[in-house]
Amino acid sequence: MRHGCKVNHLSRKTAHRDAMLSNMASSLIKHKRIETTLAKAKALRKYVEPLITKSKEDSTHQRRLVFAELRDKEAVTELFREVSQKIANRNGGYTRILKLGRRLGDGAEMAMMELVDYNENMLKDTTAKKAKTTRRGGKKKAAETVEAAAETPATEEKAE
Repeated sequence: MRHGCKVNHLSRKTAHRDAMLSNMASSLIKHKRIETTLAKAKALRKYVEPLITKSKEDSTHQRRLVFAELRDKEAVTELFREVSQKIANRNGGYTRILKLGRRLGDGAEMAMMELVDYNENMLKDTTAKKAKTTRRGGKKKAAETVEAAAETPATEEKAE
């Protein structure tokens, strides 16, 4: 039984697990989106989110701490230059896990993990959702107010 065990060992020894998470985090930062199993994605979220938080403060010390985890110069540069600019206003929740179904070979649950601020499709949907009206006649009322506003200046001009 795993009473109180906080780390998912992913059926690997510590060195293998650390190397795998480091490589996956580097790939996520470089490509902004990776496809993996659901268990690995959940383990990666706990690994990569503190690194992204450290990138908000661009100092030599923070860069060295992140490099000690990732061991990839290009990923560290990308993280501190581009990713930290986009997530500067966000207070956490930098990644999103989307379930994709089961893998054909062994039936493992697959997931896509992505950086939240880099998915343009979902960012466009949020702006479209804000323009939605209710079923209580919001469209009619809005149309009537537009027509009334259009008629009011026309009647005032005729009166003069």
